[in-house]
Amino acid sequence: MTPPAPTPRVVLITGAAGGLGTALTRAFAAEQWRVIAGYHRTPPTVSTRDVWPVQLDVTDGESVAATVRDGLRRWRRLDALVNNAGLTADGPLPRLGLDDWERVLDVNLKGAFRCAQAVLPAMTAQRAGHIVNIGSFSGRTGAIGQANYAAAKAGLLGLTQSLARETGPHNVRVNAVLPGVLRTAMTAGLNRSRLGDFAAGNALKRLNDPAEVARFVAFLVTLEHVSGQIFQLDSRIARWC
Repeated sequence: MTPPAPTPRVVLITGAAGGLGTALTRAFAAEQWRVIAGYHRTPPTVSTRDVWPVQLDVTDGESVAATVRDGLRRWRRLDALVNNAGLTADGPLPRLGLDDWERVLDVNLKGAFRCAQAVLPAMTAQRAGHIVNIGSFSGRTGAIGQANYAAAKAGLLGLTQSLARETGPHNVRVNAVLPGVLRTAMTAGLNRSRLGDFAAGNALKRLNDPAEVARFVAFLVTLEHVSGQIFQLDSRIARWC
């Protein structure tokens, strides 16, 4: 008798229409995952039978809850969450408006909190799951003109490791990935000189590639014994304190 085909795994990706989000969607689809591709305004360009675009606002708790609820209704399981939605609103702190401070934290940090909180009941019930938080080198080292973004990403690293401790007994793994500076819409406003400075800060003297980051994330969620870790994927080397 031929054994039944395994049930396809399901991942929810936030910020799925951006540069890294598109690469993540393609990488998971290539590994035969079903993808709930959460986007804010513009639908993702990846379109297959197993990629389901869903409009998702990570700053709205009801939007997050509805996306998770509808995804479970559609595919009956949820195996991974990639908290990839993010934005920047840079400026020196004396001129940084409270709105820009709160908006950056709301998307980058509170959005990840809302999504993790929404998926955990399903993951703990099935006693399996993996949450990957897309962080930033700025969250480790700080960055001039990015106090709001650095604070949000530093908080995300703390959330990652605290949540890993909480969910370990339920076999839910939680890790963070720092992708490095990528050529995406988020960095499109940087001039060639600034991108060159970022490249020069890498030991390999080059920027990372979204497709490579996505392949790593798609591999990471298959690991059964790794949790609470922070993976930096470019070649910048942080100074020891």
